[in-house]
Amino acid sequence: MESMSCDVLVVGGGMVGAAIAAVLGQTGFEVIVLEKHLPAPFDAQSAHDLRVSALSLSSQGVLEAVGAWPRLAAMRICPFRRMRVWDQGGRGETNFDAALLGEPVLGHIVENRLVQQALLDVLRELDTVRVIEGAVPERLEVGAEQAIVHLTDGRRLRARLVVGADGAGSRLRELAGLGMSARDYDMHAFVASVRTAQGQQDITWQRFTPQGPQALLPLGGPHASLVWYDTPATVARLEQLDDEALIDTFERHFPSELGRIEAIERRGHFALRRMHVHDYVAPRVALAGDAAHTIHPLAGQGVNLGFLDAAALAEVIHTARTEGRDIGSMRVLRRYERWRKADNHLMQTGMDVFHHVFRPQNLPLRLVRNLGLTLAERLKPIKALSLRHATGRRPFLPRLAYGLALESLEGRGAPCLE
Repeated sequence: MESMSCDVLVVGGGMVGAAIAAVLGQTGFEVIVLEKHLPAPFDAQSAHDLRVSALSLSSQGVLEAVGAWPRLAAMRICPFRRMRVWDQGGRGETNFDAALLGEPVLGHIVENRLVQQALLDVLRELDTVRVIEGAVPERLEVGAEQAIVHLTDGRRLRARLVVGADGAGSRLRELAGLGMSARDYDMHAFVASVRTAQGQQDITWQRFTPQGPQALLPLGGPHASLVWYDTPATVARLEQLDDEALIDTFERHFPSELGRIEAIERRGHFALRRMHVHDYVAPRVALAGDAAHTIHPLAGQGVNLGFLDAAALAEVIHTARTEGRDIGSMRVLRRYERWRKADNHLMQTGMDVFHHVFRPQNLPLRLVRNLGLTLAERLKPIKALSLRHATGRRPFLPRLAYGLALESLEGRGAPCLE
């Protein structure tokens, strides 16, 4: 029976897990990454994937710090400089521009698979990191000095710390016995990658309707990702339409800013669920990204919270090593939990407020939300504060979130949160 050892075992080689492995591998930790399915090589002629993310400036900083950003930019990314949010039922509207923050862009729309691919390319060049495809954890043993993960194929992996970054259905979370609170939202999301008559755009927009938000995320060239939030029944009906009927439906129901759609390239749908684990950590176990928390996607903050988790966990572990502490101890891991849990909960709550406030159509609530959008538009300090939070420019962030060189961590240690 094969047995391997490492400092840190990362279960899940998606965007967040691969980012954790890249940071730790470049700072001298021996890392093993388990990933069920590695992405296919990039094909510039292929249609855009359905699963895309709006990467914030802080997430870009993490990717720059590990050397993944140039690889991603060489594939395809779409910068956006402006955001527009408005309510269909009134005159309230807010517009955001990168110039308000003195930044060239607010973020980039990217395909999740390409982010993962760029990070995995970084990992392949690191002697300190080994990626194992197709391995599935079956059992977890936690001892005084190490954890042992038994795989379904009979292999055993030993590590001082095991990180669960294996998504919302995390197997490691289940094996570690970490409980959670979860509830489904009363809507689904229908997503379509489309080719538009308009050329390259630099704006994302979101309109709130009584049925749910409608959004446009620009992709490279004359392409965009459309998101239609509605009841499960409506989304199911949309799935049954052929491409011609779906284009007609989009153009009738979406705002005129969409313009003409020339083709549907891909389509899909998914349910919306909020989840937060009660504890991010257990002895020799830490959860990050969707394994620890999921959020309503209307503001596109899910993966950005995950990258902040990755950067914070890496800094806490690095600091523990420089201080001669056990990286799998609860005293060390609680620092990470305290750092990230409150911030993630605050963002979840904020998205819940948007979800519940922008649905009802009674007159008093319509007046309140339109007043809120109008004030947000006119009060520049509030607008700038909102933008800084959305782009990741807020206090108590990991230094890696600002793209500082990894070498600056060596010998200095990262800030500790006792």
